[in-house]
Amino acid sequence: MTKNSILFLVGIAIVLVLGFLMPWVLKNPFYFFVGYVVLQYVTIATGWNILGGYAGYINFGAAGFFGAGVYLSAFLFTTLGLPLPLCILAAAIFGAVLGLLMGYLTLRIQGVYFAIATLGLVVVLETIVHNIPALGGASGMAVYGPRQPFWSPGPSQFNFTVMLIIAAAAVTLARFVEISWIGRGLRAVRASEDAAECSGVPTLRLKLLACALSGAVLAAAGAPYPFYTSYMEPVTAFSLIIGLNAIAMPLIGGTRSWVGPVLGALLLASVQQIATVTISSELNILFVGLVLIAFVAFAPGGLAELFGRKQRRARS
Repeated sequence: MTKNSILFLVGIAIVLVLGFLMPWVLKNPFYFFVGYVVLQYVTIATGWNILGGYAGYINFGAAGFFGAGVYLSAFLFTTLGLPLPLCILAAAIFGAVLGLLMGYLTLRIQGVYFAIATLGLVVVLETIVHNIPALGGASGMAVYGPRQPFWSPGPSQFNFTVMLIIAAAAVTLARFVEISWIGRGLRAVRASEDAAECSGVPTLRLKLLACALSGAVLAAAGAPYPFYTSYMEPVTAFSLIIGLNAIAMPLIGGTRSWVGPVLGALLLASVQQIATVTISSELNILFVGLVLIAFVAFAPGGLAELFGRKQRRARS
């Protein structure tokens, strides 16, 4: 194990410890209500970047995987009485299978056609949920989450801790993919798929693996959502705003490393929550669009590349 890997794992451990201690230091549950949303988007942006950033396949179907995780977790908990960890695990497995199916059906096409095909996944899944009475149909369903354990002072704090664990696992997975042979192969696919194929890179296998990992993370991000809101309905669970943020946050932070989606999500999600409380929730989409246009125009590499440039200039 390299020095950087050890430092990364130590950093993740410190974040988890601080996350477990925060509910006993900060007494206002609103902070954890907002923190849950920020961590949720860290997970979504990280999951999207495994396919959209590393491999360069722009995926507009993030909301489909997220909504699938939401409804599967709620169904397993309310109908079968499964504990929350098993619901999250089942959602991740289902998201991986769904990602594989999507990959088999859509990876033969590239560019804008692939993006449109993934957008169709959201419409199909939302339509299916609309027509299943056991899932509440179009009117939605109420979900009452599990009791918080003894080590958590309240439901908001418990949901925050659960999402913190999922976000930490997603970031760890993304970094492992980036530094492994998988990441090297995906970067070759992004640079030139034909050249990678001629060089012996198993491009189809790598792309299918990226679809599965991305789908698993996105579905896991949605699994605790029913217990966070206590109510869900298809329009919210499969909201295109989720898909928009999933694309915007990695692009703003930088798509070439695991750090970029985390930076973009922390910045954009935090500002969105502040704007929702102080100004208006309707301005979120406008703000995301303006920030995205600014970064695409003036910093196409995102925040991570800007920080990298400053460090290189300081060294030189």
